[in-house]
Amino acid sequence: MRELFDEVAGKSPLDPREASRKSSRTPLRKRFYTSTGVAEGPDGFGVTLDGKPIRTPGRNLLTAPTRDLAEAMAAEWDAQKDDIDPMAMPLTRLANSVIDGVAGNVQAVAADAAKYFETDLLFYRAGFPDALIARQAEHWDPVLRWAADDLGAHFILTEGVIHVAQPETAVAAARGALPVDAWPVGAFHVVTTLTGSAMLALALKHGVLDVDQVWAAAHVDEDWNREKWGADEEVDARRASKFRDFEAAAKVLKAFS
Repeated sequence: MRELFDEVAGKSPLDPREASRKSSRTPLRKRFYTSTGVAEGPDGFGVTLDGKPIRTPGRNLLTAPTRDLAEAMAAEWDAQKDDIDPMAMPLTRLANSVIDGVAGNVQAVAADAAKYFETDLLFYRAGFPDALIARQAEHWDPVLRWAADDLGAHFILTEGVIHVAQPETAVAAARGALPVDAWPVGAFHVVTTLTGSAMLALALKHGVLDVDQVWAAAHVDEDWNREKWGADEEVDARRASKFRDFEAAAKVLKAFS
């Protein structure tokens, strides 16, 4: 399985979009196992195939810190039919990334996600029309009010896309609310890159917004254009693929909330 998941992961195992590009030219391997399971061990809860442990592309045991997460991964393996499709196994791919790529680089991965606090989606607002301005405020302002009231992070909003420097105190306060362990840090990074907003990832981690609310907030502008100009099948397909990765990352964040 190492070669299959290696190729899908690409150069950046935390980037689901890169994984999607790689997967289009990766031959699927035939299912070779009958049963899936979960076995508890010293490193956590491992996924098994026909009673044997699975290893990540980096040759580490595929384990999760909680039984629920391991069982969710085992369910992904069990759901495979004749062929094994890594793109249909978002939680397993995330686990591979966390175990092989994040565990030894937690601070660097967290810092990479925290860069979004400098240029977050929620800070840059439309100047027109009024209905879009109101919709952005409806979805985004509650997160910013929570950050100000609960974290002491007061950010500056601007109209358009011209960069505005954020107060160092606000950025530092938001950074202080980041997760610190490998699994939630990896999940936080995925949510941030998929939504374009570390603020939305924070809101999800801390229960300010639920999964559907965060996903809707991340696509306010896209949904506005969709309503005005109609759907695009290719865009919708990409969005559905991203949502699978988003759901998997959200499941991990919830496990550590």
